[in-house]
Formats: sequence, C-alpha cells, structure tokens
Amino acid sequence: MVQVSGISRRGAVAAAAAAAAAPALGGASAQARERAFTSVPDGRGDRRDRPNVLVILGDDLGWADLGCFGSTHIRTPSLDRLASGGVRFTDGYSAAAVCSPTRFGLYTGRYPGRLRGGLEEPIGTPAEQIGIPPEHPTLASLLKGAGYETAMFGKWHCGFLPWFSPLKSGWDTFFGNMSGAVDYYSKLSSRGLDLYEGEVPTESLGYYTETIADRAAAFVRDRHDGPWLLNLNFTAPHWPWEAPGDRAVSKEITARIEAGDRRALRHDDGGSLDTYRRMVEALDTGIGRVLKALRDTGQERGTLVLFASDNGGERWSYTWPLTGAKASLNEGGIRVPTILRWPARIRPRQVSGVPVSTQDWTATIFGAARVEPAASHPLDGRSLAPYLLDGARPPGHDLFWRTRSSRALRRGRWKYLRASGSDALYDLRSDPREQANLAARNPGVLKDLAARWEEIDADLLPYPSP
Repeated sequence: MVQVSGISRRGAVAAAAAAAAAPALGGASAQARERAFTSVPDGRGDRRDRPNVLVILGDDLGWADLGCFGSTHIRTPSLDRLASGGVRFTDGYSAAAVCSPTRFGLYTGRYPGRLRGGLEEPIGTPAEQIGIPPEHPTLASLLKGAGYETAMFGKWHCGFLPWFSPLKSGWDTFFGNMSGAVDYYSKLSSRGLDLYEGEVPTESLGYYTETIADRAAAFVRDRHDGPWLLNLNFTAPHWPWEAPGDRAVSKEITARIEAGDRRALRHDDGGSLDTYRRMVEALDTGIGRVLKALRDTGQERGTLVLFASDNGGERWSYTWPLTGAKASLNEGGIRVPTILRWPARIRPRQVSGVPVSTQDWTATIFGAARVEPAASHPLDGRSLAPYLLDGARPPGHDLFWRTRSSRALRRGRWKYLRASGSDALYDLRSDPREQANLAARNPGVLKDLAARWEEIDADLLPYPSP
C-alpha cells in the first residue's frame, strides 16, 4: 500500500500514472507497500458497530474520467474528496466488460456465468425470463436478513417485470429503470416508459442523474438509526449524450424512439467531449449531495461508501494509459475507477494497487457487516476486510473474465488475454497499455494462466448458441 499525504490535481495525475505501472502483488517491495496499509485502531470502539453501506455505480465511466484518476478537463471535486477520505484503488476491475453481468457479480458475489442471466451481454429482451432468480441470495437479501434496511435508486438491468425486480431480490425500496438506458428527461427506453416506483410505472421529467441523487439524499436524511444498505445506480455517463439542460436533445431522441427508431438511444450521431464532461460533472454533483446528507445527519463516520463503474468507458471516455473500451477485455474495458471510504475504520489518503474485482466487494461488505454468505451459494469473491481493517496481507487470488469471443485472467503482475483467437501475455507492472506480448518469452506463465482460466470456466454455465 502506498500512502499519500494529500491529493492535488497534478499529484493525482502523477499518482495515477505511477500506480498503473507499479506492481500490485509479488516481490518484496510490493508486499512491504501493501503491509503499510493503515486502519483506525480498534480502541476507538467503532468496530462493534455494523456500518451503513452506500454502493454507488457509475455507468460506462472510463478509468481516468475523474480528477483523482488523472482527468485534466473533467472536474469531480466530490469524488476527489471521497478518494482523499479513504482509499483509491488503482487496479479496481468490473466483473465484466458490459453492465448486466457486472451487476450480477455485485449482487450475488459470484461469477456472472453461474446464472443464465449473467451470460447476456447485456440483458435486453423483456420477453425472455432471464434475470437474477428471486430465490437466489443477494447482497440485499442477506443484509436484510441481518437487520439492514435496503433500498435501490436507479438502474437495475438484472431482468424485467413481472419475473424480476429489486423488490423480488431483497431490496425494500426501489425507484428506477429496469433496462440498460433511458432518455435522461422523458425516461423512455426503446420499449417505452421505463421508470418504476417499486413495480408500478411512474413519471418524472427531471434530469435523471439529479432525480435519483435527490431520492438517495432524502433516503439518507430520513434514516438515523441504521444499519442500511443503499445501492445508488446512475445511468450517467451512459448514452444518450444529454447533459443537464439539454431538453432539445431529449425531445429529438424521444421523438425518434416514439417513431420506432430502436437505435435512437444509442445516439450515434450525437455527443461531444463537452457534453460528456457536463454529464460526468453532474454525476459528481449528485454524489456530492448524497455525501453531504451523510455529513449533515452525522452518519458519515459510520458509513462504508464504495464507488465504482459497471465497466470501462465508451466513445467519449478518457482511459489513458489503458487501451480498449467497454465490451473488450483489454484494460480499458474492465479496469474502472474504484474508491472506498469508511472513516470509522479506515484512515484517509491511501492508495492501493491490489487487484480487486466486483465480486470481491460483495464479500468485503459481508465481512465488514459481519454477515455470513449463504453456504448454498458460495461466493467467488474474496473479502478485503482483513486487509483493510486488520492489516493482513491482501488476497492474492486470480481475477477471471470471459465474453463469447474472448477471455482474460490476471494473476499479480501478469495478464493472460485471448482476443481474436490468439493468446497474449502482458506484464501490467511495466505495460498497462498491453502493447508488448510476452507469451513467447514466458511460455510457462502463459500455460499456467491459461490452464487456470480453463479450470474456472469449466465450473460455469456455457454460453447458449447464438
């Protein structure tokens, strides 16, 4: 673990670039850094209290789209402060390169490929009964069973009504959309109005990012006893490319949807770097309102806040020095900005190069909340709670990904990648851009990682025929 005393814009850029090239696991120097991680001493008494849990997901946010991860043109003061108040993970990953499988990974703590719905890239057809089975244990259902109040605001994308919804999987409260994207003002998806209060269709014509942030802030302000779990799932900065005030753009896209243009929401003919900047800055402002609600109600210290993205960035994102984007298993498609803060237990201004994926956060939350996972559905994620809270060495486990056409596995510094039918091996310590294929120089490493990938894959569901 590398500790920093503060985060300035220039310092953040340098830190991000340095961390991208630094070793994450393996080697004496890396191990020494990881052992330098510090937590708040047990003597402060907060360890006895279970934290509130706030999990915030951005949608298609690029690895370097935040100031604290290197952006030089997008201002994100709220998330920068969140990072300075806790830990910034330079090697945080999504469970998949697209949104639905990653959400399966977060809510179940398991590889997306363990469930039929997790094979969809992403779920897109309401007529098919595909989603998280209501009987499957989830982050929400297990915390609820341990006395947590649970709520979700924003994007679900793990199945459609009437078969699936957050309310069927452990969340007490839901306000949001079922599909992968909606117009930011009209809330239309390609299949009509997609905004629900619980499981009842509703209307709201405000800017969606602001609307769900306000809902989340109100939830926080109304709860002082705890414990609670709040999943705040923004659609920003996913297409369509609409920033606050872009009502004329929304009106045009909405008209195209109503006329039957099924690609209208993709907005292939729209957007700009400036629009994207304003979308991300609106996301940051909304998050700031929720974090302020925590401060104002005295809940900040006792709330574990996790921020990440559901996959890598798309066409307007900034991912330097990574290559690839959403839907690819190159680093730019799966490495995402990741921040964790829990003032009662974790000291501020820390940076970690530990490779960690979505399912690991599920296990970590269970560990922090002292909730036992369901024995009938063992987690694939590894808890970082001993590392974060007790100074233990971080879990040195392999990270695994697959799509219909590609595969990847990371072990410490090494990454095995097969795309376009050929195998590659990259040393992410020195080559985060994945430009130097070292497969021929290190055939033994390639063989070991490929064999491990096959071993994990053999325990998962096969993809259905196209």
